[in-house]
Amino acid sequence: MNKGLNRRDFLKAVGICALSSIPGCTSATGQRSGRASVEKPNLVIVFCDDAGYADVGCFGAKGYETPNLDRMAAEGVRFTDFYAAAASCTPSRAALMTGCYPQRVGLPHVLGPNAKIGINSEEQTIAEILKPRGYATACYGKWHLGHHPQFLPTRHGFDDYFGLPYSNDMWPHHPERPGGYPDLPLIEGEKIIEYNPDQTKLTTWYTERAVRFIEKNKDRPFFVYLPHSMPHVPLYVSDKFKGKSKQGLFGDVIMEIDWSVGQILSTLKRLGIDKQTLVIFSSDNGPWLSYGDHAGSAKPLREGKGTTFDGGQREPTIMRWPGKIPAGSVCKEAASTMDILPTMAKLAGAKLPTHRIDGKDIWPLMSRCRGAGSPHEALFYYRGWALEAVRSGKWKLHLPHSYRTLAGRTGGTGGKPVKYEQGKIGLALFDLKNDVGEQHEISAGHPDVVERLLRLADRMRKDIGDSTRKMTGKGRRPPGRI
Repeated sequence: MNKGLNRRDFLKAVGICALSSIPGCTSATGQRSGRASVEKPNLVIVFCDDAGYADVGCFGAKGYETPNLDRMAAEGVRFTDFYAAAASCTPSRAALMTGCYPQRVGLPHVLGPNAKIGINSEEQTIAEILKPRGYATACYGKWHLGHHPQFLPTRHGFDDYFGLPYSNDMWPHHPERPGGYPDLPLIEGEKIIEYNPDQTKLTTWYTERAVRFIEKNKDRPFFVYLPHSMPHVPLYVSDKFKGKSKQGLFGDVIMEIDWSVGQILSTLKRLGIDKQTLVIFSSDNGPWLSYGDHAGSAKPLREGKGTTFDGGQREPTIMRWPGKIPAGSVCKEAASTMDILPTMAKLAGAKLPTHRIDGKDIWPLMSRCRGAGSPHEALFYYRGWALEAVRSGKWKLHLPHSYRTLAGRTGGTGGKPVKYEQGKIGLALFDLKNDVGEQHEISAGHPDVVERLLRLADRMRKDIGDSTRKMTGKGRRPPGRI
């Protein structure tokens, strides 16, 4: 221990609650959080596709209500600065499942039906981490880490799988590429059971499967991963919610996802396992703004999906565990989907992978441990193989890069997108605490901050590379290949 720090300051510096040596402590709200490691908790992740920062009621949604998600926030913690590790589907999901930057695991780009790669069998998913601890595991929804059998969830720790292997727009009815994709497969286990399924039923089907799995495994620890296909375009909703919102089809779709969350929460309560279950809600990236009224909102953040501005990666995130996470709390520290794997491993008493991961244990943040700060010195924003931005504390430094933008225009209507323009940004520093929309560039007034963040960027380039500098990095691992 650094002799210059007393024990309390040392523990605070490394993100451990100084008020207790056990994994439960006095929270920032003054409540006593539970001893998280006393028993193996049930674990549930509800993961949306393309939901924007302002697409949930408690994050500012307009035109529709999300009572179940709002109740979840009132009974748990709302993260204001929680990031997906990428601004598009495959890399974001790779990060969630492996606890690594997608560049580290060789999956920085979106995979399509012709892809010959997927998640490497040497990587360990959350499900594979939990299995040795006796967990039943299931995935119901969009996978998007490879569609060939060797890449499917059943080969990566999941006992059961039902869903789409990639995005729901990768089918013959794509608005910009009609006929450009093969038929869309619906998979059960490892078998294709239908092509081009009725997408109005997807949210209901996924939810019903998750509920049945929970009912079946209520007497043992379980992990349910529920990655919804919605609100990714094309938007579809069941008759239960069709025409229910004031924001058209998009609002209807979010209302049905909220219903899905309510079904999970009510099932846990009905079975008497509510207080043994951690439920996490988040999304893979921000809204697909070019689709206009079929896309959500990232306000007050800048830009959306496909960009490394916060509108592309900062997600509406809620975590609930009665008796363990203080009700009605808010966390403003920076954290990431990569942190879910190591945190769940800790809660379950599971071993972490022997290879390097990038995620950190954020239980002190989730339980609102007094004095706990972000465990990350910095978070790095990549687009493909290119390093485009760095965040450390309240500071975010954009490195020179181009990006897609609507440049103030509105998006398309009725499921038809408009074309993006190309914008450019130079070296630019933003204070996210006082300028969440990344509008006021202040690098000239903070040269020391810029220099520090540039050093962090250089260190990351040496680790996992940066195509803008033609650097591959020494810490990359290959994807799986057929």
